[in-house]
Amino acid sequence: MIDVGFRMVFSSCQKASRMVNPRKKPKFLRWMSQSYSRLNDSWKKPRGIHSKIRVRKKGKIKMPSVGWGAPVKLRGLHPSGFKEVIVCSLKDLEKVNPEKEAVKIAHTVGKKKREAILKRTEELKIKVLNP
Repeated sequence: MIDVGFRMVFSSCQKASRMVNPRKKPKFLRWMSQSYSRLNDSWKKPRGIHSKIRVRKKGKIKMPSVGWGAPVKLRGLHPSGFKEVIVCSLKDLEKVNPEKEAVKIAHTVGKKKREAILKRTEELKIKVLNP
């Protein structure tokens, strides 16, 4: 990666898809949810005509908008930079690309099969997200 002022330029050997989302997002909490236990924390858009948050006044809590989104290449990736693939059997491991994808073992897999999958991932040098 070459630093060119405020932009980062990737050389051909480095992949932008392995980058972690550089932006920090605030937690978008529902207005007044800290004060009232009956209000859920999940975001609800303020609709009051005098609402300072709806008008996006400086110093008030942030509202979600399109600008907070991650870059297109980074959407849906695990924080490690790999694409997640859920695996249920040893056959599923053969389809995994170890350079771009990481494996999550399904929760329905039992102890014996899980150990066999972990052993095979070591041989294929595949990253396991939930060993």
